[in-house]
Amino acid sequence: MEKEYLIRKRPAAALLVFALPMMLGNFFQQVYTMGDSAIVGRLVGEDALAAVGASYSLTNVFISIAIGGGVGASVITSRTFGSREYARMKRSVSTALLSFLGISLLLGGVGLSLSRQIMVLLRTPENILDDATTYLNIYFLGLPFLFMYNVLSSMFNALGRSRIPLYLLIFSSVLNVALDIYMVGPLQMGVAGAAWATLIAQGISAVLSFCIFLKELRAYPGSLSGRLFDVAELKNMAKVALPSILQQSTVSIGMMLVQSVVNSFGSQMLAGYSAAMRIESVCIVPMSAMGNAISSYTAQNLGAGQPERVKAGYRASYGIVFAIAAALCLVVQLLARPLISLFMEDGGSAVAFETGMACTRFMGWFYVLIGLKMISDGVLRGAGDMPLFTVANLVNLGLRVVLAVTLAPRFGIQFVWMAVPVGWLVNYLISFFEYRTGRWRRAK
Repeated sequence: MEKEYLIRKRPAAALLVFALPMMLGNFFQQVYTMGDSAIVGRLVGEDALAAVGASYSLTNVFISIAIGGGVGASVITSRTFGSREYARMKRSVSTALLSFLGISLLLGGVGLSLSRQIMVLLRTPENILDDATTYLNIYFLGLPFLFMYNVLSSMFNALGRSRIPLYLLIFSSVLNVALDIYMVGPLQMGVAGAAWATLIAQGISAVLSFCIFLKELRAYPGSLSGRLFDVAELKNMAKVALPSILQQSTVSIGMMLVQSVVNSFGSQMLAGYSAAMRIESVCIVPMSAMGNAISSYTAQNLGAGQPERVKAGYRASYGIVFAIAAALCLVVQLLARPLISLFMEDGGSAVAFETGMACTRFMGWFYVLIGLKMISDGVLRGAGDMPLFTVANLVNLGLRVVLAVTLAPRFGIQFVWMAVPVGWLVNYLISFFEYRTGRWRRAK
């Protein structure tokens, strides 16, 4: 079958065919937040950019929960697709969608009730606190759409249909930027306008995605027989989804926990750091896509009884990661100032520019580490080998937070980003040595 290319085509070619649409799709997903920051920063000012940036670390946690949950749940879908158990595949999909709808409603309600208190705990500067809280409240209203879209994207990817989320993301990203310009510009809604633009674009994209996915499922035989929710399937998904959420959230949780450290340096450094984080979020897109691609690749091939193809695919992914990392490093070293300028007014402060460029250039040398981490984690997640996967990501998170919180207040803000590659490296080494044991072949 044409849709079974992950278990039939040459590993390197299969991974590239599968991963490239995800890379483009994830890039356009970052356009949401980049559009908010760039348009607000240039049309409203540096304080508005800092306000959006102050809430960014927290909103990224929820994005990571949605993506991680979707990727984790899709492992079961990939395996049942690979073994052609289509009725069970449909049941796992409906169980995942209903579960994450309930989670998103719960998280959104809690977030709305505690948004201001959270921003205060993160030591958000007083001059941007109101705007940051407003942005966060509107964001929480759209949380169900965010979860629905990301879970459905992962399900499309599990079926080898990674181009469909790409097309939807291109559409919604263009719509988001257009709404940003209109609401922040002519309507002069400021930070709130950027948040409403994102909510509307995500909502339309989520509904379209759901309608298309229902049509896609009808192409496969098998019936749900009235069972839309299955507790046993939920337990199976949770074994992979919960550690996957942790893995996807490691970067975001780390950012949130050190956000108070960054905020304590004032709104100018916060603005520069926020711009750098937007650039980093785009740079790690291809690495994250490779990790998610090899996760589905591993799950499908193990489901089809082909573990040797998993090893071949993992080896091939090294070459892809090194090539991407070299290109990213070159771009950020040469274009750091123009990239930071995308988010700043021409009259932005020198402190903000210097902070943003220092962070961007430093991180450029280490993107290969997160690529190696992502592909190693991806094999373990796709195989359902979760204990060491979880340990690796917890160690990553712990190192980043401890180093940043203890060193940055004493020696300078640069230790916030210097701690990042240390966590990536240790995470990769733990996952790599677990892969070398071969236990992933026998995981369930």
